[in-house]
Amino acid sequence: MVKVEAWQLTMHAATAQILVVPLLLLLLLLHYQLVVASRRRRRCSSSNDDSKQLPPSPPGGLPIIGHLHLIGDLPHVSLRDLVAAQDDNGGSGLMLLRLGAVPNLIVSSPRAARAILRTHDHVFASRPTSTVGDTILYGSSDVALAPYGEHWRQARKLVTAHLLTVRKVHSYCHARKQEVRMVMAKIREAAVAHTAMYMSETMNTFANDVVCRAVSGKFFREEGRNKLFRELVDTNSILFGGFNLEEYFPGLVNSLGFVTRCFPRNRQAHEAHKRWDELLETVIRDHESRRYSMYHHDQESDFTDVLLSVQQDYGGITRDHIKAILVAPTHHLWSWNSPWPS
Repeated sequence: MVKVEAWQLTMHAATAQILVVPLLLLLLLLHYQLVVASRRRRRCSSSNDDSKQLPPSPPGGLPIIGHLHLIGDLPHVSLRDLVAAQDDNGGSGLMLLRLGAVPNLIVSSPRAARAILRTHDHVFASRPTSTVGDTILYGSSDVALAPYGEHWRQARKLVTAHLLTVRKVHSYCHARKQEVRMVMAKIREAAVAHTAMYMSETMNTFANDVVCRAVSGKFFREEGRNKLFRELVDTNSILFGGFNLEEYFPGLVNSLGFVTRCFPRNRQAHEAHKRWDELLETVIRDHESRRYSMYHHDQESDFTDVLLSVQQDYGGITRDHIKAILVAPTHHLWSWNSPWPS
């Protein structure tokens, strides 16, 4: 008889549990790939039209993952190398990559870019569905990720006509100068005290405070809101920029939604959405109370004030849409203004 210790049984059970998850996921992906391939074959066989020629794809595509393994840690460098190899073979400026189950069209010449962005712009106007975007941005109802349609046109008109006009940008000149003076004062204090300053952190904080002031006004430092804004923006960057399995295998969301909801990144997205909603609800309520204050004329007008004042002029723009529009510029403008990565 073989003697087996209890701790050995525990280790074997734990190892089995660890291996079950990736094996189950692999089986699910194989099943999904077979279903997609079967549907694609049925569509091709049932079509009476002449098959349209697809752009060339780089060699090395694999089952299930497609060309995902050809994209490294620096995607823009990987795409540049793939395009260069394609051009050496007489490429037309268009290249088809299959990242998982999703076809991606890579455009690399002025002529092809003109055809995509001008001639056929309405075909490519909508972005692919993003589970993270839907969760954080209230069903992707902001300007950047909203699908092409009436809501997108209304939101775009609102933003371009009231938020990002030249006059509105110039109106923040005084606020920007105040923030610059505060930064310079901190630098002078450090110089007098002969202490070192981490300039990347200082400039990132400055960019964050400028954007937060434009979004929520001069009260953005109350209760540490500016720090919370930056923390949530950093979280957004991680969630949007990370590897999201559902974006490469979108069929999993429809057929196996109960599984994808358990992914850590999806849980993090829901937690980030909850924190964003609480913060923006507080900001909006503060602005609503101050709008009726007798001292409101002495306060600087920010993005939140503008959105609340014109909401009734744009049918269908709800409170959640306003929150989504506020999250988007906070994330994108902060990213554009940051001189160095954090």
